[in-house]
Amino acid sequence: MSTDQFNGDPRSEKNPINTGFYYIRSNSKTVSLFDAWYGRKDNSTGKKEQDVFFELMDEGMLGRQGLHARFLDTAFFSGFCEDSRDIEVVITVHANCCRSINAKIKDLNVVLRDWKKYKATRAEAASARGDVTVPFSWTGHFGCLDSWNNNV
Repeated sequence: MSTDQFNGDPRSEKNPINTGFYYIRSNSKTVSLFDAWYGRKDNSTGKKEQDVFFELMDEGMLGRQGLHARFLDTAFFSGFCEDSRDIEVVITVHANCCRSINAKIKDLNVVLRDWKKYKATRAEAASARGDVTVPFSWTGHFGCLDSWNNNV
């Protein structure tokens, strides 16, 4: 399951989860979990499904079901809440901590531009000087940041 920030322990249920990205094996235990999750979500006015899932985890639902979650390290599964520090190991970028689809699209386009620029700079440096390290930093996720202030 993806996290907004990774606390360093892939088994810790104290990781601030993000239900935008997860992989689940279908079996009777996970079906029961989803039944409980969506049953409660449908009766929890004002709460997002992520909030309801976190409540279930906090109440020990995973342990009672005999389930073991593994939380994804933001080093590999970068996100807008917590950028990976090493672009070379990033597998995917999660547009989390963002209020609107338009803001997510805007900032994902910036991520794609950053990636293309990094790859081109790295290729140019490698052809000129051999295998070298190229400095990199992510552009800020300003569309998402603004989406919380402007409801964009």
